Amino acid sequence: MAEKHTADPVELMRATGHPELEYAAGWTIAGLVTIGTIVAAWVFAI
Repeated sequence: MAEKHTADPVELMRATGHPELEYAAGWTIAGLVTIGTIVAAWVFAI
């Protein structure tokens, strides 16, 4: 028989994952997009 959780399902979903990795990945993607924008502006002389 399945156990019932007393916590809100949204809170259970938030508890899963690795916030440090998500934080690092977000900054990495933002940095790459920024560098890509600068390079595109430089190459196309915008």
